[in-house]
Amino acid sequence: MNIRYLLIFILIGGLLAAPALAGTKYMSGGPDLTAAISGSNEFAPGQEVTILVNVENQGLIDMKFVQSGIVERDDLPNTAKLVKVALAAGDAPLIIKTDPQMVGDIQGGKSIQVPFVARIKSDAPAGSYNLPFHIQYTYLQSAEQYGQDSIEYRYKEMDETLDLPVKIKPTINVAAKMVSTEQLNAGNEGYIVFTVQNAGFEDAGSAIVKIVRNGNSPVIPTDSSVYIGDLPVNGTAEARFKVAISRDAGEQTYPLDLYLVYTNHEGDTVSSDIVTIGVLVGGRIDFTVISDPQQVKAGQKTVIEVEYENTGAATAYSAQARISAVDPFTSNDDTAFLGDLHPGDKALARYEVSIDQSATQKEYGLDSEIRYRDALDNSQISDTMKVRIVVGESTGINPVLIIVVILAVLGGAAYYVFVHKKKR
Repeated sequence: MNIRYLLIFILIGGLLAAPALAGTKYMSGGPDLTAAISGSNEFAPGQEVTILVNVENQGLIDMKFVQSGIVERDDLPNTAKLVKVALAAGDAPLIIKTDPQMVGDIQGGKSIQVPFVARIKSDAPAGSYNLPFHIQYTYLQSAEQYGQDSIEYRYKEMDETLDLPVKIKPTINVAAKMVSTEQLNAGNEGYIVFTVQNAGFEDAGSAIVKIVRNGNSPVIPTDSSVYIGDLPVNGTAEARFKVAISRDAGEQTYPLDLYLVYTNHEGDTVSSDIVTIGVLVGGRIDFTVISDPQQVKAGQKTVIEVEYENTGAATAYSAQARISAVDPFTSNDDTAFLGDLHPGDKALARYEVSIDQSATQKEYGLDSEIRYRDALDNSQISDTMKVRIVVGESTGINPVLIIVVILAVLGGAAYYVFVHKKKR
């Protein structure tokens, strides 16, 4: 037999003996998407939270045929394709900050988690709410085969809305306003009186009002806690705090933070959100030397008069002025009592100073300060001021020379008396 015909016969026999390839045809089953919040679904007013939504495809395939001649499908009918999800607030008191998201395909029996950032409103009423969760996807509805090698797919678009239940905890919302201030001036201590209101949705048991410094605000709490007891919904209470004001504060309003620590309906000790209030601060106590430069002479011992004025915004009590004498000045009397000085009051101080004979003729500036007590009896010291003194010409005769002359005269007189007594 011709070898060529033998090879053709073997090839045809092999093809006839090869098994027919089998395909799969699905008769039923489609996507079945469910959604639920992963973790706790209970939130507090004022929170910014990340809500994790678990999306699961519970779709099953009930029946399929596997036989030769069927073209294999590219997609399963229970696969949710091109899934897009969006979370809405509905009637819940919150704001959804995350836009709708594309999450891809979700096969049957699989799940994914999708995060959404939400802000719970600070005045959110307690209660249960439903968040609408929108799901859009496409799935393979049917596939029609034509002949042995072609197939037509028919897809269907779905748009579903599921409800995600959430709970808003009952909490309090603090409202506060400043009622009055007492001796609240820059550089001093004083008092602030607040009215605090429970503007929330549950009673506050054993409530404590706390204040804290706001950043670098010059209002610094001295007393940070005041117990006000039980504070029911819409109830009010007054709280009085002692605070210190930095010396560099101006005459204006500054921030101060306030919050409430209380026992909630579950018996837990919790804290409210911080609220920031404005505190009006008065100007500080300040002094100025208003007298003209003092005229003195080298070698002189004299009394200088210095007049001070309270140019500040509050009263200085039991004020005492002091001058610092430095070379060529000396003083054994460098302190003067001024008394109480109200804003705009003036007082005269007298200091006894000695000027060295060698002092240069020019204008000098001596440091002066005033120690006083504020309205809460705290000791305070003013900023340093300059007392101007002009040194003029010397008085002419050196005191040491005068003493030498006097001693010489006395010595001469003694010698004269002694000689005359001896001649007798």
